[in-house]
This record gives sequence, structure tokens and C-alpha cells, in this order.
Amino acid sequence: MKMNIGIAGAGIGGLAAAALLAGDGHAVTVFDQFDAPRPVGSGLVIQPVGMDVLRACGAAEEAATCGTAIKHMYGDEARSRKVVLSVAYGETPERQGLGIHRAALFTALYRAAQKAGGRIMASSTVTGRDGQSLLVNGQPIGPFDLIVDALGAGSALSSLSARPLPYGAVWATVPWPKDAPFAQDRLSQRYRKANRMLGILPVGSMADAPDTQLAAIFYSLPVSEIDAHFARPFADWRAEATQLWPDFAPFLPDDLSHADFTPARYTHGALRRPYAEGLVHIGDAAHRASPQLGQGANMALLDAQALQLALRGAPVGREEALRCYAQARKYHVKLYQAFSAAFTPQYQSDSTALPLLRDHILAPLSRTWPLPLVLTRLVCGDIIPPMPTLTPRPRG
Repeated sequence: MKMNIGIAGAGIGGLAAAALLAGDGHAVTVFDQFDAPRPVGSGLVIQPVGMDVLRACGAAEEAATCGTAIKHMYGDEARSRKVVLSVAYGETPERQGLGIHRAALFTALYRAAQKAGGRIMASSTVTGRDGQSLLVNGQPIGPFDLIVDALGAGSALSSLSARPLPYGAVWATVPWPKDAPFAQDRLSQRYRKANRMLGILPVGSMADAPDTQLAAIFYSLPVSEIDAHFARPFADWRAEATQLWPDFAPFLPDDLSHADFTPARYTHGALRRPYAEGLVHIGDAAHRASPQLGQGANMALLDAQALQLALRGAPVGREEALRCYAQARKYHVKLYQAFSAAFTPQYQSDSTALPLLRDHILAPLSRTWPLPLVLTRLVCGDIIPPMPTLTPRPRG
């Protein structure tokens, strides 16, 4: 059954859903608030499960061209220099992550959605829903057979009330320094106990500057201190950061300032029922967690594919398809949220006991067989099947 589908939000989940659903023959219209749809944010890691979805969308080749392979996640403690995080990906490219700038991923998905036949409407702010119509710039547009809420954490269509997390971060994108003492296939982090963290993520290049390799740099701190962080002289923070991690200095060029950084605040929660009559929520509109496991974008991609497969495989009706979608994603989302909630305080918290537990017990255990294999599956995104009740079916 082919449907007329309205998608609210042209983020990663919304564009992936547009590419997949339009590719299946549905009439798809995406509404986004920007004058010209554009990404927000810095770098991220697409895990192997996310790459599978990008291949299904037709966006994987362009994304891989811009991105860079991530083979290892590494972190140490500033004072003791103990290795407190060391997770290797698989040996083959299919089992490795992809570091990519959000803008490059956005462009790949945007083109894939358009190529599949999706219509993307700019300057179209979704403020609510009136039955099966979307309220766009205050006016009803529709009706649609199905509304997909991909508006993210600020969704006007979602009733999710998530718990704010006490730690956030500030992010910036900088050119990868020629003299950087880091491999460009590794996410590197340094911690001071658990209350400060500096990170460097290789994110490849942009399509319009393929010869310039980039890094996403980030600094984790309590949300309550973000405003004060931006108010202090940048030179003071630069000195503090380089004292904490001298090798970080090449990633702070002279022309860098607070204006180049974007703050990020995180929440944790999930809708008990991520769908209603004629409406389905995906990505951050349906569930949220800390970025500790690097799964946020991948969860949105998996939601989009699960929705596509549910609509293919439930000819008995739309509502049954939405129920199948929710059931398929339920346990994968719950498990990764649980792992995120368990791991985050060890790396981002005011606790003095948890970093000691991390450094002296959990970190050594993580390098003891078979835990390295388990951690690899965890970061790859498939420690359990992402959508066990759904399998790809031929297009109807």
C-alpha cells in the first residue's frame, strides 16, 4: 500500500526516512525550518549498523568518500596516564566506524532523498499537528496518510519528557594539524577524573574541500558551567586545556575562539509508545541518551529503516505497521540506553569513587578476554540485533 507521507524535520533520521520511503514508492514530503536545509553540529561516528542503513539509502558511497575510518576508541587519565578506554573495532572495513562531519553526512542523505523522489520543503517550521495535517508556519498542510516526527529533541509533536543530564560539551571543527601526534583512525580522549574531558575525533573532509582533513574537538563540562565557560577569556581556557593535554595544543590554532564552539546539552528518556494514530516518532523525538557510546545518529538511522521495513511487511494496515516498528526497535533502544546510563557517570560526573573504579578495576577488566569482543560488538551497534522482528522484504 503506497501512502502519502509527511516528514517533520530534515535531520539525519528524517532524510534517511525520506530516502528509504520514497525509494519504496511512497509520496514523501519533508518539512524543515531552515531557509535552505542545513546541518547543525560538528562530527560524529557512523557505526557499522548505521553504515548498513546508509547503503540502503544510497548515501553510503558519498559518505565514505568524505569520512574517515575509525578503528579504535582510546582514552587516558590526565594525571595517572592510565589507559581507561580502549576499544578496537573489527579488522575489516565493514566492522569499522566512519568519522564524518555532520554537514557531509547531511549532504549525502539530502541528495539520496531527492534522488529517491522525496520533496524537501524549506522555510517550513512545523509547530504542531491538526489531525492528519501538519501545522507548517501556522497553516495546516495535508492531510497525510502518515506523519513521521523526525524533529529531534525539540519536537513539537512528541510528548517525551526527558531527564536533563548534568554534563554537556562544547564542540568545534578545525583543520587536522600536520604535526598532530595522533593517528587519523582513532577517537582520542583525555580525562581529568570524570569531571573534565577533552576529545579529538577525525571527521574526514568536506566535498568542496576534499584535500583538507578535519577534526572535531570537544570539551566536556557540567551544563551549569557552560555559560561561565564562554564568559571567561578564551586564552585562559586554551592554557588550561593544553596543561591538561599538551598534545591537544596543535588543535587550538591562533585564530580559534569561543565563537567557533557550539554548546551541546543532553537528555535521557524514551516514549513508552513511539506512535499514535497516523503518527510515528523516530530518532531523538522518540528516545534520547548521552553520546557516550556514539550511537545517537545510528539510532535515528535504524529507526528510519525499521519504519521502512515495517511498512513493507504489514499489509494488514498502517497501525499494525507502526506497532511492528515499535516492537522491532524496543529492546535495542532499551539496551543501549541502559549501557549509556551505566557508562556515562564513569566518564562524565562529579563522582570521585567512580573514576577510581573505572581506572583500577573496570579498565583492566575491559582488556581481558572475552570482554574486548563484547565491547567491539557494543560500539558497532549490534551487541543484539537492531530490529530482530523485521527482515528486509522485497518492495511491494
